Amino acid sequence: MDAVRVSALRQHLAGTGWLEAVGGFAGSLRRSVSRRGGGELLLVGTEAYEPWHLAAHLADEAVWSAVPRLVPTLLRHAPPAGAPAHLVHGLRRLTGAGRRATVLVVAPEAAGPTLLERVQDARRHGATVLALDGAAPAEPGDLGGLAHERLAVGTADEQPFDLAQHLVSAAAGRSPGRRTALDRLAELAGRLTVPPAISRW
Repeated sequence: MDAVRVSALRQHLAGTGWLEAVGGFAGSLRRSVSRRGGGELLLVGTEAYEPWHLAAHLADEAVWSAVPRLVPTLLRHAPPAGAPAHLVHGLRRLTGAGRRATVLVVAPEAAGPTLLERVQDARRHGATVLALDGAAPAEPGDLGGLAHERLAVGTADEQPFDLAQHLVSAAAGRSPGRRTALDRLAELAGRLTVPPAISRW
């Protein structure tokens, strides 16, 4: 995503309240992984969508912000044999997630029953569940209903899903202070041209 597009979207979204919602969600993510006794961050998408870019952005933010627990473990529905060590983790990791873990689910479309079952297992065992998903109303038993906190992203003409991931990762890396979501977005626009700190993804 180029800085010109981000700048245009910044103007488009100013005053809608959406940037503030992103900042609040990202703050919850940062607090969850940074809390005393906090554990790993488990990042998972749907069977059709793996959040590679968000994994890379969070890893970069972990370096830039000195919050190492922002580095996620990417969970995959069907990790292939012979994949690199950081890409072999399957959904079974969710079943064993305990109260120290944070589970971030990224689902541009409806989450399937297997994923929902594993997320429910993680929540039942005390994990904090955050959801970045499509804008359908939350229902009991679906992803929105299982999440402790949810950021619902609208259609491509409103809040593009890739932009939401950029903003969440950037805001999660920023320490609490007086800077607004617009300030963070302006900084993000400048940093998008900087080579990533980590390139393993």
